[in-house]
Amino acid sequence: MIANVIRTFKKLDNKDFRVLTGIELGMKNFEWVPVEEVQKFTKYPYGALQNKFRLLMKDNLVIRTILPYEGYQIYFDGYDALALNTLVKRGTISAIGDEIGVGKESVVYEAIKEPELAMGKMTPVIIKFHREGRTSFTQVKRIREHLADKEHFSWIYAARLSAKREYEIMEMLYPEVSIPKPIDHNRHALVMAIAKGSLLAKTRLLKPEWFLHEIISQIRMTYSLGVIHADLSEYNIFVYECGVQFIDWPQYVNLDHPQADELLKRDVFNVLAFFKRKYGIEMDVDDVVSGIKDGI
Repeated sequence: MIANVIRTFKKLDNKDFRVLTGIELGMKNFEWVPVEEVQKFTKYPYGALQNKFRLLMKDNLVIRTILPYEGYQIYFDGYDALALNTLVKRGTISAIGDEIGVGKESVVYEAIKEPELAMGKMTPVIIKFHREGRTSFTQVKRIREHLADKEHFSWIYAARLSAKREYEIMEMLYPEVSIPKPIDHNRHALVMAIAKGSLLAKTRLLKPEWFLHEIISQIRMTYSLGVIHADLSEYNIFVYECGVQFIDWPQYVNLDHPQADELLKRDVFNVLAFFKRKYGIEMDVDDVVSGIKDGI
């Protein structure tokens, strides 16, 4: 839990972060990183290293095995601490607040970004921690195109790649597509502006037809840039007085994806099904998809 990370974060020193980094790097090649590998990276005496391991395990930042050899893994709290340390040092965030969203593959918190100028105001942002691979590597590998050809990967690798992938596509789409502004990312953490308005699934619209056409317009714009969201629904669309914003992009595909047409149709179907169910508005899925492809 992030509360534990924040509480622990204040007492961690550079040596603690060096040990965590040594385990992180070792997990590229080992399921359980041998003590010798961490010692080789940190260059700490064995006794001092054991003391660090003991304290990090006590704070639930790392976990240990002794069979078939003594080895260590970073726990999610440890990876959160590494990402937060980098983002704080960069000045991307200065404080982290309440949890505002949680799913099977991510958790989202409020945060504060320091002003770039001393006289400026602090900016509220959100920080999204990717959690891909936490429960099932096989399931994540099956549904994530960017992991399909990887023979060996840890949850660190899966979560890190997912955050990098989402950040890069958001940078490419912003500001042409209406999405929260991407600000920074490190490891499995992504910092972005707060989405405008409220979640479509939890909002009663006074002009549903107008918002439906705005959503279709944004799908069309995204498609014109060669991208399909591939996981669009009322649960990752925000609505506000002047428009809409799309969130959650790690499953996006390009137009050359073998299932691009199917995924586009599914996105459109999900949106139309919601507006039919909640507002009684009916539109033909195939007609809408054809208009998106034709740019009309």
